[in-house]
Amino acid sequence: MKMKELLLFLSCVLCVSAYGLHGDVHINGCSDFDAEDMYGLDGEEVAYADFNNHTEVYILPPFAEPMIYPGAYKQAVTELKVCRHNLKALSAVMKDYPSNDHAPSAVMIYTRDEVEFGEENTLICHVTGFYPAPVNISWTKNEQKVTGSSINTPYLNTDGSFRQTSRLDFTPQVGDIYRCAVEHLSLTDPLTKIYEVDSSARPDPGVGPSVFCGVGLTLGLVGVAVGTFFLIKGNECS
Repeated sequence: MKMKELLLFLSCVLCVSAYGLHGDVHINGCSDFDAEDMYGLDGEEVAYADFNNHTEVYILPPFAEPMIYPGAYKQAVTELKVCRHNLKALSAVMKDYPSNDHAPSAVMIYTRDEVEFGEENTLICHVTGFYPAPVNISWTKNEQKVTGSSINTPYLNTDGSFRQTSRLDFTPQVGDIYRCAVEHLSLTDPLTKIYEVDSSARPDPGVGPSVFCGVGLTLGLVGVAVGTFFLIKGNECS
C-alpha cells in the first residue's frame, strides 16, 4: 500500500448522558498529506483544528450558546505528531496490506430553502458512506467552474465510514444547471450530481397575490353591477 493511501483515524465518545439524550465525539486522524481533529455533538460538527492558520475553529451558529474546548488546538498538534509517528511505523509493516477503501455510497444535492427566482439560497452537496476521509467536492454552473463554496471536515458515521457536506450560495435563475463533482481515492472518475433550476420554482411571491387580488376585485365589481341591475328591474316591474 502506498503511504499516501494509509490513513489513521481515532474516535472516541467523550461523554453520553445517563438518559442517552446527547453524544459527544472527538475524532482525530492523519495521513502523509492531510490531518483532522474535530469535536462533534449529537451528529453535528462543533469545532475543528485549522492546522493552516494554527487555531481552533468553532462553527456554532450565532444564536447558540458558546462552547469552548480549552487547550484544544495545542492538544491537536500533539496528537498529530503521535499520529504521524504511528503512521510511519505502520507503513513499514503494512506495505502489502490490502486496501480497505470504500467509494461513497450516496451523493445528494438539494437546496437549503424552497426555491424562489431571484432570491438568494444555498445548494448543498452531501456525500456519505466513504472511507477513508476526505473527499474533494467541486462545483460548476452551466459547465463553468464556480469558486466560493465551503466544505465541512469529515464526520464519522456509526458504521465507521465518513460523511462530508459542501455548500454553495447561489441565486436561482431559470435554466441554470449546477453540478457537484465528488472525488475520492477509491474512484477512477468523479461522481456527479446535477441540480437544474426549472419553471417549477416559485415566482416572485408578490406577483401571484397581486394578480389574484385584481381578478377578485374585478369579479366582485361585476357582481355588484349585475345585482344592482336586476334590483332596479325588479322594482320597475312591481
